Amino acid sequence: MAHPAPCNMLAPIILAINYCTATFTGRAAHAAAAPWEGVNALDAAVNAYTALSMLRQQMKPSWRMHAVISEGGTRPNIIPERSVIEVGLRAPTDKEVGELKEKTVAIMQSAAMATGCSVTLSYLVEDKPAHYSSLITNDRLIESYRRHWQSFKPAYPSIVPDRVWASTDMGNVSQVVASIQPNFEVGANAELHTRPFAERANLPEAHSATRCVAKAMSAVGWDALTDSSFLAEAKAGFQQQLAAQQ
Repeated sequence: MAHPAPCNMLAPIILAINYCTATFTGRAAHAAAAPWEGVNALDAAVNAYTALSMLRQQMKPSWRMHAVISEGGTRPNIIPERSVIEVGLRAPTDKEVGELKEKTVAIMQSAAMATGCSVTLSYLVEDKPAHYSSLITNDRLIESYRRHWQSFKPAYPSIVPDRVWASTDMGNVSQVVASIQPNFEVGANAELHTRPFAERANLPEAHSATRCVAKAMSAVGWDALTDSSFLAEAKAGFQQQLAAQQ
């Protein structure tokens, strides 16, 4: 697989990710007439969000955490009886994501206890398991891709150093078979998931870059089909990288 991006990157550092959704349940009450009768679920979500922000001070530089309060009440004159906070947890390995998850669960439970709410935790997105593993970039495959890709480009492409990028289900694939997911430039100076990037990706030069990458990826597949030693080296390298990760 290959991914459009603001820059060319052969082996981006793709993080493992786990999603956690916490639903806090309190008790509704009139906010003016009898607020003492209510149990404020929004307070629980705010408490949790604040504690997550504090946790970032002690997180490793390669860890990432981002959260939104997606539900927090319906009217200002009603004590919210339900709130929802959604959190994405990322780290270089599944084990580290597990460590971050434990800390997050403790925060959610303590926020519920502090506000008198109950909390339900879910690790699903649209009823599907929401976990992606980190990406193992196969050295032999990516070298083949680089050689073919540079031969198809009309001008010698610039390649930026590999850095932390994002997360993808391609990481799960790379844990069971030799894989690559290079980034290729279509939107210089425009970050992913922005309107400027979408506009840039619709230009003819972006389509030309995509065709070059498609040819290079096909050529890697051809190498694997026609060169038994190439395929054997890729498989052996995969086993070595997998063992080193564990």
